[in-house]
Amino acid sequence: MAKTVSIHMVGDKEVIGALDTSFLAPGSKIYPGTLAVNGPVYAGLIPNQGIPQATVMIGPPIGIPASPPYSLQVDGISNYRSGVTNFYTLNNYYALCTKYAPTIRNSTSITNGVNTKNALNVANDNSQFNANLTVAGKVTIGGTLKVGGTISSPTITMLSARISSKKGFDIPHPSKDNHRLRHVCPEGPESAVYIRGILKDKNVIELPDYWKGLIDPESISVQLTAIGIPQELYVGDIIDWGTKVEIKSGNGTSINCYYDIWANRLGEPLHVEYKGLTPRDYPGDNKEYNINGL
Repeated sequence: MAKTVSIHMVGDKEVIGALDTSFLAPGSKIYPGTLAVNGPVYAGLIPNQGIPQATVMIGPPIGIPASPPYSLQVDGISNYRSGVTNFYTLNNYYALCTKYAPTIRNSTSITNGVNTKNALNVANDNSQFNANLTVAGKVTIGGTLKVGGTISSPTITMLSARISSKKGFDIPHPSKDNHRLRHVCPEGPESAVYIRGILKDKNVIELPDYWKGLIDPESISVQLTAIGIPQELYVGDIIDWGTKVEIKSGNGTSINCYYDIWANRLGEPLHVEYKGLTPRDYPGDNKEYNINGL
């Protein structure tokens, strides 16, 4: 029969259940205030009343005017030593949280402060960071990474890099409502830059000043397309070691043409084909390149 008392005091130790788990190891001693409970323990307003699902089950407080009504508050250091810890609802951490074992998240995770991880972290759902994310080691991404700010990390490895990867950009369509426009970059076996324009009533094309020290003047190539009438256009000379291009007309007509001028950037020659399994096997200096998958 249940016994009801207003206050129950025990001096050294109280044991609830058949096994005194506080007195099994050799050399064990009694600490004043010891409580040994075999369980199950129902604390607070738990949803599974009368159904033992764990040694200790904790629900919202009963009759305590707490706001918010925390079910568990820990001041100090908490250790989760082994096994799997499942969190199915909101958890607030107001101090440093250090994890030494794998962390698996199957729901949304929001971090508003410092989160230090010294072991594997697996997220099977969205992870949202409302503060800075600083990575001192390696980040491996097997899917899509969307970034609205800045990522600071020595190494980022994209596992989803494919041979068919295209370097492109995607912008709102400039003239059609509810449409977008996507372009990709041209590719070739060189690190090339170009300029293009129209040359009319003069015979010298001024190359950009910033090409000095950027391109190899010996690699300059020029394409000309006459406008209106045949003009027998050809390149007369590349003046001042790559600062100007002289255009001439073989039939003496006034010059009116489109031009495209390409040049290769200075630096080590590009190794177009090389033996290897990943971009890290590239025989040249990878620091000169921004490669998907490196």
